[in-house]
Amino acid sequence: MLKSLLSHDLPRSRLLAALLIVTVLGLALTPFIFPGTKALNVAAKILIFITLVASYDLLLGYTGIVSFAHTMFFGIGAYGVAIACARAEDPGWGTVALGLGCALLASLLLSLLIGLFSLRVKAIFFAMITMAVAAAFLTLASQLSEFTGGEDGLSFKVPEALRPSTEYLEQPWLGAMIDGKFAAYYLLFFATIALLLLMLRIVNSPFGRVLQAIRENDFRAEAIGYRTVVYRTLSNVIAALFACLSGALLALWLRYNGPDTSLSLEIMLDILLIVVIGGMGTLYGAVLGSALFVLAQNYLQDLMKLGAIAVEGIPVLSQLIAPDRWLLWMGVLFVLAVYHFPFGVVGRLRLGAAASAVKKAE
Repeated sequence: MLKSLLSHDLPRSRLLAALLIVTVLGLALTPFIFPGTKALNVAAKILIFITLVASYDLLLGYTGIVSFAHTMFFGIGAYGVAIACARAEDPGWGTVALGLGCALLASLLLSLLIGLFSLRVKAIFFAMITMAVAAAFLTLASQLSEFTGGEDGLSFKVPEALRPSTEYLEQPWLGAMIDGKFAAYYLLFFATIALLLLMLRIVNSPFGRVLQAIRENDFRAEAIGYRTVVYRTLSNVIAALFACLSGALLALWLRYNGPDTSLSLEIMLDILLIVVIGGMGTLYGAVLGSALFVLAQNYLQDLMKLGAIAVEGIPVLSQLIAPDRWLLWMGVLFVLAVYHFPFGVVGRLRLGAAASAVKKAE
């Protein structure tokens, strides 16, 4: 049953399986274990990034396509839901479905156009084209203030079932308030699980095998009869649709969307970092990479505050451990992660498990 659910793509490492189980259980139980607002927001961000990073790995890790327009589709999904809900007096699920449907259609058409007109060029030129398109879309979203709210963005209501003011139980249950925010979190959780399993099914299908063949040797894949441009375009479209869905989840959670929230270049850089940390060409890397990156991003500064208290009075060390230098140490941790895990965390764990299996066989 589990093998079928994971499309026969098992972790292939006991430690990796244990880390994945801990991560999933931690995310599933966050409202009960860590009832604070910050912890819930951090867990929600991890869930959103899991889908977003996994969808980008379909391009980079499985097909070998470097694109900088991925956040554009992420933003389209967020803006689709935001604009639809902002224009409705009392938005319901029908309003969300309408906004999401329009966003998915726009993402499909744009990704198809980008794929058909750009994927015929070499990798670096395609990356530059996608960067230009993403920058143009960011500018457009900032200037069309009548529709997008401009730089200020859009604040909007969500369906009543997801509003924080909606209380399902008057008293906390197991330490958690059962309200609209609780429902919104578990909407994110189950949607992320479903989308991740669907992507696992895609990459382990015959279609996914062709994408990996194209990644390994584009010329050979074309020589044996596969139309690589068609498969690359389809990969671009599928990844864009998943990114669009991830953006819609972000909008439902935040009840706000703006250019810096879903379209900024910083988000694209975060995606690239997470893919490298987790491991390219493995969707499990998106799970562990997103968890590690978002936790470090949100709690490294708090840890450094404790460290600064411990080394207070030591001339040089106290300055290095100062909380306002957390970005410096974030960069150092990233360099160390790339140095010690060149294939990502998942790749390293799988290689270690394979080496142990070979030694036992000998």
